[in-house]
Amino acid sequence: MYRNILVALDGSECSQRALDEAIRIGALARVYIVFVIDVAALSSFPAQYRVSVREDGTRTLETAQARAIAAGIDCETELAETRNVTDTIAKCLQRRAAHMPADLVVMGTHGRTGLRRLALGSVAEAFVRRSTCPVLLMRASNGEGKDG
Repeated sequence: MYRNILVALDGSECSQRALDEAIRIGALARVYIVFVIDVAALSSFPAQYRVSVREDGTRTLETAQARAIAAGIDCETELAETRNVTDTIAKCLQRRAAHMPADLVVMGTHGRTGLRRLALGSVAEAFVRRSTCPVLLMRASNGEGKDG
């Protein structure tokens, strides 16, 4: 049914569940796995921390690619970065999805509500609001990110 599936990873349990689901439904599809670094958000951190974030993203992508390949899935990865201070992770993912072009985007959602959602925002919500293709959101199995 789907030929091109984009999976957004951030290292969280819910994004790993998104990868699991993409692998499950992507037997006949090409899976494109993206980890986006928010350059503006990291600009105030020490250089060593920014390097660490890139290394973590690279390791997350390598692990995800190995899982997909082991499952027999045709897979490609990308460590992407936001362009400037007005760019967002959601906008970056939209560009990647349009470039493929993606038939489906699978991503995790932390399920935050209330003040936590207001303070931390929601990449998934921002992405879904502007998506031009179907989006499958996966929540963490243990309620990761839930308020309370």
